[in-house]
Amino acid sequence: MDRVDCVVVGAGVVGLAVARSLALAGREVLVLETAGAIGTATSSRNSEVIHAGIYYKPDSLKAHLCVLGNKMLYAYCEARGIAHRRCGKMIVATDSDQKAKLLNIEEAAKRNGITDLVWLDRQTALKLEPQLVCDAALLSSSTGIVDSHALMLSLQADIENAGGTVVLHSTLMQAKLEPNVIELTMKDGTRLACNVLVNAAGLTASSLARNFSGLGHEHIPTTFYAKGNYFALSGKAPFTHLIYPVPEAGGLGVHLTIDLAGQAKFGPDVQWVDSVDDLVVDAERGDAFYAEVRKYWPSLQDGALMPAYAGIRPKISGPNEPVSDFVIQGANVHGHPGLVNLFGIESPGLTSSLAIGEAVIQLLDN
Repeated sequence: MDRVDCVVVGAGVVGLAVARSLALAGREVLVLETAGAIGTATSSRNSEVIHAGIYYKPDSLKAHLCVLGNKMLYAYCEARGIAHRRCGKMIVATDSDQKAKLLNIEEAAKRNGITDLVWLDRQTALKLEPQLVCDAALLSSSTGIVDSHALMLSLQADIENAGGTVVLHSTLMQAKLEPNVIELTMKDGTRLACNVLVNAAGLTASSLARNFSGLGHEHIPTTFYAKGNYFALSGKAPFTHLIYPVPEAGGLGVHLTIDLAGQAKFGPDVQWVDSVDDLVVDAERGDAFYAEVRKYWPSLQDGALMPAYAGIRPKISGPNEPVSDFVIQGANVHGHPGLVNLFGIESPGLTSSLAIGEAVIQLLDN
């Protein structure tokens, strides 16, 4: 059978970033993607926000990789001419209880090394956003938005310019973990051997790992699917900053983001589903959107929200469970040199993608 040095499974933004890091390190890289295009799943169905790293547990991978990835992503976009905007974000407290939570968020962000948060009282917040209703807010100037599709195309170009290959319509079915080689079997019967296998399959990373012969199932977390519905706003965007409520269980609340064309959208909410194919916006959830959004923008008119799109986040913690960290799992955990599993790479995966690529390189080097 043919043999290559490195195989990355999954051509979402994280898989592409990992493959780019490997290719730039001089490794022979092959990216396998089931779909007919790159980034068709979670990577293209999100808010396209460049996060600052505010919410994540101090000393977690999410905190470390988001803060590092934020800086790396802005630098990369500026160097490559990828459309992005450092528009800033306001996290708003609409009552006294949320104001106390906002103080906790500010303290956690400081422990994550974020030094640009600005506390805004009600009057100052309203000067920035006159249509906003809040008791207080935190302003994050390092939060922004990015053209995720242009980013992924640039990552693919980097891979190919460094000699790597992205192969579409290619589904990995099984992997056999041998002491000095990993043997792969594709859906069409093709067999391939590699030295390094990176499982960056996103939504299907756990189910794929269960087909890795020799990998103990105790190392494979259960993946839960959290669907996020998005509704677009008809008419002009009412704000110039991204507007986030205080986070809720399972997500960051129904927030307002603005894309690079100036279109305002609200979401995602959190709807636990059983299938990765459940991508139709649940229009009946619109009533809940109106209720949540009106807590910080009471001027929202009836009929102004239109179903837009839905995305699914691969979580490794289920409903009513504490939020899980990223899992970047190497031989130090499962005992198989050359295998790296990426589990639970949800938000802030887009922001963290370049930093995750470097983390995989370091793990393999160690």
